[in-house]
Amino acid sequence: MSIVNISAYKFVSLDDLPALRERLLARCEALALKGTILLAPEGINLFLAGSRAAIDGFIVALREDPRFADVDPKESLSDEVPFGRMRVRLKREIITMRLPTIRPEGGRAPAVDAPTLQRWLDRGHDDEGREVVLLDTRNDYETAVGKFPQAVDYRIGSFTEFPAAIAADRARYEGKTIVSYCTGGIRCEKAALHMQGLGMPHVYQLEGGILKYLEQTDGAHWRGDCFVFDGRVAVDSALAPAGISMPAPRGNDKDPAA
Repeated sequence: MSIVNISAYKFVSLDDLPALRERLLARCEALALKGTILLAPEGINLFLAGSRAAIDGFIVALREDPRFADVDPKESLSDEVPFGRMRVRLKREIITMRLPTIRPEGGRAPAVDAPTLQRWLDRGHDDEGREVVLLDTRNDYETAVGKFPQAVDYRIGSFTEFPAAIAADRARYEGKTIVSYCTGGIRCEKAALHMQGLGMPHVYQLEGGILKYLEQTDGAHWRGDCFVFDGRVAVDSALAPAGISMPAPRGNDKDPAA
């Protein structure tokens, strides 16, 4: 498989969006990359595919901007480019939650890395002895493809439904450690901050999401495939195209979401 697929995001304040859009689009077109980059005042969210040389060249150029110097993409491989064109879009949010008080660029919620989460799940508790509850922040068409089977899944149709779902179910999590997760980390980052704002202690996000978990562990505790927002539809536990078909995402989540 010769095509490198990357996904990455960063919550960082951006105030030069039109000019940044033109620079990134020109760079991607010069490198013959395809995919989607979302830009908003709160940051950047990108999904790109191309040759190894082109992807590496783009990341080097992106990191020349001090705001993106620490961007750490997640990678997977495919035989074909899973995007039909190259788009750089300006948005109000890089992941739509419609809660403007949630500003991850001002500070993240605590994160747990994949090997630590696997160890917690093996033991059935965290390092302080608290029961661990996994919370899936993705949409119903994504969780239908694969998930941690023990996770709480609200079967939401859009991430904008998450705040109401968690507010109605807070008692479930009392005295427990909550680990929120999503495909690549972006939704669970906002979700974890929102839960902290509700006064819920012991809230973590899974660093790098499902993709990083599958990359850094043997995939234990995960079942099924991982939905991705491109032509591959889903990747398996080895991050290879899963070879399944699904209907296109709907509503506010039709754009890639890490």
